[in-house]
Amino acid sequence: MNSTNRQWKLVSYPTGMPTESNWAMSESPIPEPSSGSMLVRAIYLDVAPYMRGRISSQKNYTAGVNPGELMVGGAIGQVVSSNTPAYQSGQIVVTGHTFGWQEFAVVEPSDVRLVDLDIAPLPCWLDFLGMNGLTAYFGLLQAAEMQAGDTVVISAAAGSVGQIAGQIAKISGGRVIAITSSKKKLGWCRQLGYDDGVNYRTETDLAAAIARVCPNGVDVYFDNTAGIIHDAVMQNLAAHARITICGTVSLADKFDQPDIGERFLRNILVSRARIQGFLVGDYQHHYQKAWARLANWYQQGQLKCEYDIVEGLENTPKAFLRLLTSKNLGKQLVKVGQD
Repeated sequence: MNSTNRQWKLVSYPTGMPTESNWAMSESPIPEPSSGSMLVRAIYLDVAPYMRGRISSQKNYTAGVNPGELMVGGAIGQVVSSNTPAYQSGQIVVTGHTFGWQEFAVVEPSDVRLVDLDIAPLPCWLDFLGMNGLTAYFGLLQAAEMQAGDTVVISAAAGSVGQIAGQIAKISGGRVIAITSSKKKLGWCRQLGYDDGVNYRTETDLAAAIARVCPNGVDVYFDNTAGIIHDAVMQNLAAHARITICGTVSLADKFDQPDIGERFLRNILVSRARIQGFLVGDYQHHYQKAWARLANWYQQGQLKCEYDIVEGLENTPKAFLRLLTSKNLGKQLVKVGQD
């Protein structure tokens, strides 16, 4: 085992799109677990769009990362030593956001779950068996109240949340439309069962393109991006449309600037649409039921996912920037240790 713990700490808040220079790697002694806690060695680290909000001085729904502090993020790891009877050395666990971009962390039992490889392989536990699966599940079925027969449009459709949401929508009887950034990603979405799709980077009139694939309008829009895709969908709402605002990744390069665009109050009024901001933490009392359903769909072959894995802790900022610039296909992870 290493004698030191490598960590990525935030150096400065980004101005515009983050760059690698916003973080710096440091080394510190491997921490010792206190009574009731355990030391975990990272195998996979998570990078996800929510992290853009954590490295801004703007007000957010939870505390951000200040310059000089460890970057937040979940992990899949192995218990090295345990001072709690709940977990034993050698077990594999998945953690919450407090693990951070580092090789070793002391964690509390309340912040981890045991990984069961008989249910699904390791990467799945930071994907459909992690927060992203819950986000897709509750954002679609609870917040948007999706019903069989709905036309469902999903932006960032080939990303982690998008690929899961699209498959849940198909399982639930929807007609599902992908909006994504490349021909390759559209091909992957079709393999997942998406009925049609739009490459927003090649369309000269995005609103017209969405109208073409949604001739009867959009019943449910799962918005992972904001920006021009949101504006185009808002011009194609069906009566009583439901819009779940899940993410704003398209604003990553102007996060601290006003979000200026068209106003669609008349469209909302005429269609009697509902727009709802969504945070998965509002549904925590129902997590176990959702994870059980997601695991069952996976084991029945109804749910599959792609993973974009970058090797090495030293490449963690690069992996995060791949995500923000839409270079990833599927769930972005960083592998930092042996399985």
